[in-house]
Amino acid sequence: MEGVISQGPLFIACLVFLMGIVIVVHELGHYFAGRWFNVAVESFAVGFGKPMVEVRDKRGTRWRLNWIPLGGFVAFVDRQSAEDAAGNEAAPKGVPFDDVGPLRKIVISLAGPFANFVLAAFIFALSIGVHGVAVQTVKVATTLPDMPAERAGILAGDEIVLINGKPVRNSSDVTVAVLLSPNKPLEVVVDREGNAQVLWVTPVEVVRENEFGQMVAQSTIGIGMAPPDSFDRIHYGPAESVVAGVKQTGVAIERTVTMLASIVTGNMSFHTLSGPVGVGDVSRRIVNTVMDNPQVPLFDRLEHLFWVLLSLCAAISVGVGFFNLLPLPVLDGGRVVFHAYEALIGSKMPSQIEAMALRVGVLVLVAMVIVITWGDILETGVFGRASS
Repeated sequence: MEGVISQGPLFIACLVFLMGIVIVVHELGHYFAGRWFNVAVESFAVGFGKPMVEVRDKRGTRWRLNWIPLGGFVAFVDRQSAEDAAGNEAAPKGVPFDDVGPLRKIVISLAGPFANFVLAAFIFALSIGVHGVAVQTVKVATTLPDMPAERAGILAGDEIVLINGKPVRNSSDVTVAVLLSPNKPLEVVVDREGNAQVLWVTPVEVVRENEFGQMVAQSTIGIGMAPPDSFDRIHYGPAESVVAGVKQTGVAIERTVTMLASIVTGNMSFHTLSGPVGVGDVSRRIVNTVMDNPQVPLFDRLEHLFWVLLSLCAAISVGVGFFNLLPLPVLDGGRVVFHAYEALIGSKMPSQIEAMALRVGVLVLVAMVIVITWGDILETGVFGRASS
């Protein structure tokens, strides 16, 4: 408890930094899409509450930095507001959002999540362009008794070469495949003394310490990996890095879909999801781990910290983009449903139905936030369930 409280400022700084970048890019997607269709923008806000800093541009848009540094929004001008401000030279320039066709509204709604995916692709491409992609052998050092790997016949010394038909390039490929497949059989091909062996392993979900020191429910097959016999890096040119970054973003989206499907079907714990508290805690632990190495030069530690946090930012951006596509009325995906109804029927959804859907959506979202946040709080170790 004391450790968590004493690191509070670091917790908040990391949370604001990571979530701030993702949220600003998300809202800029909505903003620029609206501007493309000449929609009047009343305000662009980072955070909630009263403004700490506010400026108005020549188009009448208020750019606000609010006191509560979580979330953000773009407020487009509606028809009633435009009529009330008629003749006011300081009013936002452009057409009301209500006067834009439903297909354009859909584009504006989707632009936020799309901007998040673009940010992730940019970060992945930048990281791949600078560092390349690690390629190494993945060998089993140990197997735990009465765990899936031992029961499936995996032995110490086996080299894992394929999982579900996909080549294993590094230990991360094995870890991710196992984490995303609780209670689902995996086809694992190992090289055993030059002979290929096909084995079926079904990961089990257990509560254990993850790489950040949090106690979480994760799937495992019960193996320890040996140091690689060989290690190499594949380096890419600028154009190849961009392509690789886009592909990596696609892989991240696919993994997100797989994870959500596992949660819905009950194969994965709901607490696998993380919210702002979980993100802040993970980033805090990353900072502590990286910086608590005085034998490493400060510049090297800061450089390593920069790239680790940037990679985390890419993962968060994919998560935020995908989450906003869920068809909840209070999210972008829900707005797309309303606009699609308007496009198909030729008129807006009845106000009573839309209001009811919004109320239900808010209740569902609040319930999700409470459950996810409570799980994040437990993982921080405030109540003694995790180390710091």
